[in-house]
Amino acid sequence: MGFHTFDADRAEELERPDRYRWVSAEELLGPLAAADAAVVADLGSGTGFYTDDVAPHVETVYGVDVQAEMHDLYREKGVPENVELVASDVADLPFADGELDGAFSTMTYHEFAGEAAVAELARTIRSGGLLVTFDWTADGDSAHGPPVDERFAAGDAVAALEAAGFEVVSESTRTETFGVVAEAP
Repeated sequence: MGFHTFDADRAEELERPDRYRWVSAEELLGPLAAADAAVVADLGSGTGFYTDDVAPHVETVYGVDVQAEMHDLYREKGVPENVELVASDVADLPFADGELDGAFSTMTYHEFAGEAAVAELARTIRSGGLLVTFDWTADGDSAHGPPVDERFAAGDAVAALEAAGFEVVSESTRTETFGVVAEAP
């Protein structure tokens, strides 16, 4: 099961451009564009920092966040027309089977990781659709991000996804983060 969510009182930190040093917009967009993903979900969308990067390249982005306060802050900033905000836990998504062409998460896997959430992603992402996940790695030094004991290693994410039937397309570990791209069953 995942750990605590990001404190909405610190939401301004989610809008800092230096976040691109951990995961770039291109790293998210590349796999989704290659898969012709038109309807995607941003899992733990927060204030929409990465949602805004993906929105111009797809038909619909569902900004999924468990915290209504994050959606309020996103609305204040301005939500693109093709973004729909969804208040939901990843383990209980309000989408039909195979409704999503893909989903992505940036530094939130540790918040929702668990068998129920991964099974829910396998259910809601169409067969062959992609899940693109970047998060803080357990191999990091915790100078940034959550405490190391709240993080997962790339191998942990890979094992959880494969157990739910996903096929891992790529996996990488960097200084403080990992990236996993997986195809839904």
